[in-house]
Amino acid sequence: MAGATVGEYMIRDVQCVSPDMTVEQVRDKIINSNFHGFPIVENGYLLGYVSAKELLRHMDKPKAKMRQVMTRGTLCAIPSMSIDDATRVLFRYGLRNLPVVDEDKKIVGIISNIDIVRSQIERARPGKVMSVKNFMEQQNGIRLRVSNQEIPIDELIPTQKEVYMDELIGRQYEIKRGLNEPLIVIKRLNGYLVVDGHHRVMAAKRMGLKTFKAIVLEPNNMEVSLGLERTAERWGLHSLDDVKIIEGAKHPFMEITTMLLPQEQADGLNQRLMDSNKPVSDN
Repeated sequence: MAGATVGEYMIRDVQCVSPDMTVEQVRDKIINSNFHGFPIVENGYLLGYVSAKELLRHMDKPKAKMRQVMTRGTLCAIPSMSIDDATRVLFRYGLRNLPVVDEDKKIVGIISNIDIVRSQIERARPGKVMSVKNFMEQQNGIRLRVSNQEIPIDELIPTQKEVYMDELIGRQYEIKRGLNEPLIVIKRLNGYLVVDGHHRVMAAKRMGLKTFKAIVLEPNNMEVSLGLERTAERWGLHSLDDVKIIEGAKHPFMEITTMLLPQEQADGLNQRLMDSNKPVSDN
Protein backbone atom coordinates (compact mmCIF):
# COMPACT_ATOMS: atom_id res chain seq x y z
CA MET A 1 0.00 0.00 0.00
CA ALA A 2 3.02 2.30 0.01
CA GLY A 3 2.05 3.68 -3.40
CA ALA A 4 -1.65 4.19 -2.69
CA THR A 5 -3.27 6.81 -4.93
CA VAL A 6 -6.31 9.06 -4.80
CA GLY A 7 -7.90 6.97 -7.55
CA GLU A 8 -7.91 3.90 -5.30
CA TYR A 9 -9.73 5.59 -2.44
CA MET A 10 -11.85 8.36 -3.95
CA ILE A 11 -15.65 8.14 -4.07
CA ARG A 12 -16.70 7.92 -7.72
CA ASP A 13 -20.43 8.49 -7.30
CA VAL A 14 -20.21 12.22 -6.56
CA GLN A 15 -23.23 14.30 -5.58
CA CYS A 16 -22.98 17.74 -7.18
CA VAL A 17 -24.96 20.94 -7.61
CA SER A 18 -25.59 22.93 -10.77
CA PRO A 19 -24.58 26.58 -11.15
CA ASP A 20 -28.22 27.24 -12.07
CA MET A 21 -29.49 26.08 -8.68
CA THR A 22 -30.43 28.84 -6.25
CA VAL A 23 -28.82 29.53 -2.89
CA GLU A 24 -32.03 28.29 -1.28
CA GLN A 25 -32.00 25.02 -3.25
CA VAL A 26 -28.38 24.30 -2.38
CA ARG A 27 -29.07 25.11 1.28
CA ASP A 28 -31.92 22.58 1.33
CA LYS A 29 -29.74 19.98 -0.41
CA ILE A 30 -27.05 20.36 2.26
CA ILE A 31 -29.60 20.23 5.10
CA ASN A 32 -31.14 17.03 3.72
CA SER A 33 -27.82 15.24 3.25
CA ASN A 34 -24.83 14.09 5.25
CA PHE A 35 -22.61 16.46 3.31
CA HIS A 36 -21.01 19.78 4.27
CA GLY A 37 -20.80 21.08 0.73
CA PHE A 38 -20.92 20.12 -2.94
CA PRO A 39 -18.84 20.47 -6.10
CA ILE A 40 -20.44 22.85 -8.60
CA VAL A 41 -20.52 21.06 -11.94
CA GLU A 42 -21.81 21.92 -15.42
CA ASN A 43 -21.77 19.41 -18.30
CA GLY A 44 -19.37 17.30 -16.26
CA TYR A 45 -16.83 20.10 -15.79
CA LEU A 46 -15.85 21.19 -12.28
CA LEU A 47 -16.46 24.92 -11.85
CA GLY A 48 -16.01 25.31 -8.10
CA TYR A 49 -17.01 24.03 -4.69
CA VAL A 50 -19.61 25.44 -2.30
CA SER A 51 -19.38 24.73 1.43
CA ALA A 52 -22.06 25.33 4.04
CA LYS A 53 -19.88 28.09 5.49
CA GLU A 54 -19.60 29.86 2.15
CA LEU A 55 -23.32 29.50 1.54
CA LEU A 56 -24.05 31.37 4.77
CA ARG A 57 -22.55 34.49 3.20
CA HIS A 58 -25.35 34.55 0.65
CA MET A 59 -28.38 33.67 2.74
CA ASP A 60 -29.73 37.20 2.22
CA LYS A 61 -30.06 36.32 -1.50
CA PRO A 62 -31.99 33.00 -1.39
CA LYS A 63 -33.18 33.26 -5.00
CA ALA A 64 -29.77 34.10 -6.44
CA LYS A 65 -28.28 31.42 -8.67
CA MET A 66 -24.98 29.83 -7.69
CA ARG A 67 -23.54 31.08 -10.97
CA GLN A 68 -23.93 34.63 -9.65
CA VAL A 69 -22.48 34.15 -6.18
CA MET A 70 -20.07 31.21 -6.44
CA THR A 71 -16.31 31.51 -6.15
CA ARG A 72 -14.81 30.37 -9.42
CA GLY A 73 -12.30 27.55 -9.19
CA THR A 74 -11.36 25.27 -6.31
CA LEU A 75 -8.48 23.15 -5.08
CA CYS A 76 -8.60 19.70 -6.63
CA ALA A 77 -6.70 16.45 -7.13
CA ILE A 78 -6.13 13.98 -9.96
CA PRO A 79 -6.54 10.18 -9.65
CA SER A 80 -2.79 9.53 -9.89
CA MET A 81 -1.95 11.87 -6.98
CA SER A 82 -0.59 9.98 -3.98
CA ILE A 83 -2.70 9.65 -0.86
CA ASP A 84 0.14 11.32 1.07
CA ASP A 85 0.00 14.41 -1.16
CA ALA A 86 -3.79 14.58 -0.94
CA THR A 87 -3.52 14.35 2.85
CA ARG A 88 -1.13 17.29 2.88
CA VAL A 89 -3.51 19.41 0.80
CA LEU A 90 -6.51 18.60 3.01
CA PHE A 91 -4.51 19.24 6.18
CA ARG A 92 -2.69 22.32 4.93
CA TYR A 93 -5.83 24.15 3.82
CA GLY A 94 -8.24 22.81 6.45
CA LEU A 95 -10.47 21.06 3.89
CA ARG A 96 -12.95 18.23 4.40
CA ASN A 97 -13.02 17.23 0.73
CA LEU A 98 -11.00 17.50 -2.45
CA PRO A 99 -12.74 17.10 -5.83
CA VAL A 100 -10.89 14.85 -8.28
CA VAL A 101 -10.74 15.68 -12.00
CA ASP A 102 -9.40 14.04 -15.14
CA GLU A 103 -7.11 15.62 -17.73
CA ASP A 104 -10.11 17.45 -19.25
CA LYS A 105 -10.99 18.97 -15.85
CA LYS A 106 -14.14 16.86 -15.67
CA ILE A 107 -15.06 15.59 -12.24
CA VAL A 108 -14.40 11.88 -11.71
CA GLY A 109 -14.53 11.58 -7.92
CA ILE A 110 -14.02 13.17 -4.54
CA ILE A 111 -11.56 12.33 -1.76
CA SER A 112 -12.49 13.17 1.82
CA ASN A 113 -10.94 13.08 5.28
CA ILE A 114 -12.84 9.84 5.87
CA ASP A 115 -11.26 8.25 2.78
CA ILE A 116 -7.82 9.32 4.03
CA VAL A 117 -8.49 7.69 7.42
CA ARG A 118 -9.67 4.56 5.61
CA SER A 119 -6.47 4.44 3.58
CA GLN A 120 -4.31 4.81 6.69
CA ILE A 121 -6.11 1.96 8.46
CA GLU A 122 -5.68 -0.33 5.46
CA ARG A 123 -2.04 0.67 4.95
CA ALA A 124 -1.23 -0.31 8.55
CA ARG A 125 -2.20 -3.92 7.84
CA PRO A 126 1.15 -5.22 6.38
CA GLY A 127 3.00 -4.72 9.68
CA LYS A 128 0.43 -6.76 11.56
CA VAL A 129 0.50 -9.48 8.92
CA MET A 130 4.26 -9.86 9.21
CA SER A 131 4.02 -10.08 13.01
CA VAL A 132 1.47 -12.89 12.73
CA LYS A 133 3.51 -14.61 10.03
CA ASN A 134 6.75 -14.54 12.02
CA PHE A 135 5.04 -15.73 15.22
CA MET A 136 3.24 -18.63 13.51
CA GLU A 137 6.38 -19.73 11.69
CA GLN A 138 8.46 -19.76 14.89
CA GLN A 139 5.80 -21.50 16.98
CA ASN A 140 4.96 -24.21 14.46
CA GLY A 141 8.18 -24.75 12.50
CA ILE A 142 6.58 -23.92 9.14
CA ARG A 143 6.92 -21.38 6.35
CA LEU A 144 3.96 -19.25 5.31
CA ARG A 145 3.29 -17.79 1.87
CA VAL A 146 1.29 -14.52 1.84
CA SER A 147 -1.34 -13.66 -0.77
CA ASN A 148 -4.42 -11.46 -1.15
CA GLN A 149 -7.66 -13.25 -1.96
CA GLU A 150 -11.43 -12.94 -1.87
CA ILE A 151 -12.51 -15.67 0.58
CA PRO A 152 -15.94 -17.36 0.76
CA ILE A 153 -17.43 -16.43 4.14
CA ASP A 154 -18.92 -19.88 4.65
CA GLU A 155 -15.41 -21.42 4.50
CA LEU A 156 -14.12 -19.41 7.47
CA ILE A 157 -13.31 -21.12 10.77
CA PRO A 158 -13.43 -18.78 13.81
CA THR A 159 -10.89 -18.78 16.65
CA GLN A 160 -12.91 -16.39 18.85
CA LYS A 161 -15.91 -17.59 20.86
CA GLU A 162 -17.97 -14.40 21.00
CA VAL A 163 -18.49 -10.97 19.47
CA TYR A 164 -20.42 -7.90 20.63
CA MET A 165 -23.63 -6.78 18.92
CA ASP A 166 -22.86 -3.06 19.28
CA GLU A 167 -19.52 -3.52 17.53
CA LEU A 168 -21.16 -5.60 14.78
CA ILE A 169 -23.51 -2.69 14.04
CA GLY A 170 -20.60 -0.27 13.89
CA ARG A 171 -18.68 -2.62 11.58
CA GLN A 172 -21.66 -2.99 9.26
CA TYR A 173 -21.75 0.78 8.89
CA GLU A 174 -18.02 0.87 8.17
CA ILE A 175 -18.39 -1.78 5.47
CA LYS A 176 -21.20 0.23 3.88
CA ARG A 177 -18.91 3.26 3.85
CA GLY A 178 -16.22 1.28 2.00
CA LEU A 179 -13.79 0.44 4.79
CA ASN A 180 -12.60 -2.87 3.41
CA GLU A 181 -9.90 -3.67 5.92
CA PRO A 182 -9.00 -7.27 5.02
CA LEU A 183 -9.11 -10.25 7.34
CA ILE A 184 -5.99 -12.18 8.23
CA VAL A 185 -6.57 -15.91 7.75
CA ILE A 186 -4.55 -19.13 7.59
CA LYS A 187 -5.39 -21.63 4.90
CA ARG A 188 -6.30 -25.09 6.19
CA LEU A 189 -7.43 -28.28 4.46
CA ASN A 190 -11.04 -27.70 5.55
CA GLY A 191 -11.25 -23.91 5.15
CA TYR A 192 -9.61 -20.74 6.43
CA LEU A 193 -8.74 -20.12 10.07
CA VAL A 194 -9.58 -16.54 11.12
CA VAL A 195 -6.65 -14.91 12.92
CA ASP A 196 -7.89 -11.31 12.83
CA GLY A 197 -11.25 -9.79 11.86
CA HIS A 198 -14.05 -11.68 13.64
CA HIS A 199 -16.30 -8.63 14.11
CA ARG A 200 -15.70 -7.57 10.52
CA VAL A 201 -16.63 -10.87 8.97
CA MET A 202 -19.56 -11.50 11.33
CA ALA A 203 -20.91 -8.08 10.32
CA ALA A 204 -20.46 -8.96 6.66
CA LYS A 205 -22.26 -12.27 7.19
CA ARG A 206 -25.20 -10.45 8.81
CA MET A 207 -25.32 -8.17 5.77
CA GLY A 208 -25.64 -11.18 3.47
CA LEU A 209 -22.22 -10.84 1.86
CA LYS A 210 -20.82 -14.06 0.44
CA THR A 211 -17.12 -13.21 0.25
CA PHE A 212 -14.64 -10.95 2.03
CA LYS A 213 -11.16 -9.66 1.24
CA ALA A 214 -8.44 -11.47 3.16
CA ILE A 215 -4.69 -11.70 3.49
CA VAL A 216 -4.12 -15.43 3.32
CA LEU A 217 -1.18 -17.16 5.03
CA GLU A 218 -0.63 -20.55 3.41
CA PRO A 219 1.64 -23.07 5.22
CA ASN A 220 4.18 -25.08 3.26
CA ASN A 221 2.99 -28.12 5.25
CA MET A 222 -0.81 -28.29 5.48
CA GLU A 223 -0.68 -31.33 7.76
CA VAL A 224 0.86 -29.46 10.71
CA SER A 225 -1.69 -28.92 13.51
CA LEU A 226 -1.68 -25.32 14.67
CA GLY A 227 -2.27 -24.17 18.24
CA LEU A 228 -5.08 -21.83 17.15
CA GLU A 229 -6.71 -24.69 15.31
CA ARG A 230 -6.62 -26.98 18.35
CA THR A 231 -8.10 -24.22 20.53
CA ALA A 232 -10.94 -23.68 18.05
CA GLU A 233 -11.70 -27.40 18.06
CA ARG A 234 -11.67 -27.50 21.87
CA TRP A 235 -14.19 -24.61 21.94
CA GLY A 236 -16.41 -26.30 19.37
CA LEU A 237 -15.83 -23.63 16.72
CA HIS A 238 -16.33 -25.07 13.25
CA SER A 239 -18.09 -22.21 11.42
CA LEU A 240 -19.15 -18.63 12.04
CA ASP A 241 -22.53 -19.95 13.20
CA ASP A 242 -20.77 -21.21 16.34
CA VAL A 243 -19.74 -17.70 17.41
CA LYS A 244 -21.92 -16.25 20.18
CA ILE A 245 -23.24 -12.70 19.70
CA ILE A 246 -23.39 -10.82 23.01
CA GLU A 247 -26.29 -8.38 23.28
CA GLY A 248 -26.91 -5.91 26.09
CA ALA A 249 -23.21 -5.36 26.83
CA LYS A 250 -20.76 -3.00 25.16
CA HIS A 251 -17.61 -3.98 23.37
CA PRO A 252 -14.65 -2.58 25.39
CA PHE A 253 -13.86 -0.24 22.49
CA MET A 254 -17.38 1.24 22.57
CA GLU A 255 -17.35 1.36 26.38
CA ILE A 256 -14.37 3.71 26.24
CA THR A 257 -15.64 5.67 23.24
CA THR A 258 -19.03 6.49 24.79
CA MET A 259 -18.00 6.91 28.43
CA LEU A 260 -18.67 10.67 28.43
CA LEU A 261 -22.07 10.45 26.74
CA PRO A 262 -25.39 10.30 28.62
CA GLN A 263 -26.53 6.68 28.77
CA GLU A 264 -29.56 7.13 26.51
CA GLN A 265 -27.44 8.89 23.89
CA ALA A 266 -24.73 6.22 24.03
CA ASP A 267 -27.31 3.42 23.73
CA GLY A 268 -28.80 4.96 20.59
CA LEU A 269 -25.53 5.79 18.87
CA ASN A 270 -25.11 2.74 16.66
CA GLN A 271 -28.83 2.35 16.08
CA ARG A 272 -28.93 5.76 14.48
CA LEU A 273 -26.15 4.70 12.13
CA MET A 274 -28.14 1.71 10.91
CA ASP A 275 -31.47 3.54 10.74
CA SER A 276 -30.06 6.30 8.55
CA ASN A 277 -31.07 6.02 4.91
CA LYS A 278 -28.89 8.93 3.87
CA PRO A 279 -25.85 8.53 1.57
CA VAL A 280 -22.92 6.89 3.30
CA SER A 281 -20.19 9.27 2.04
CA ASP A 282 -19.52 12.07 4.51
CA ASN A 283 -18.58 15.07 2.43
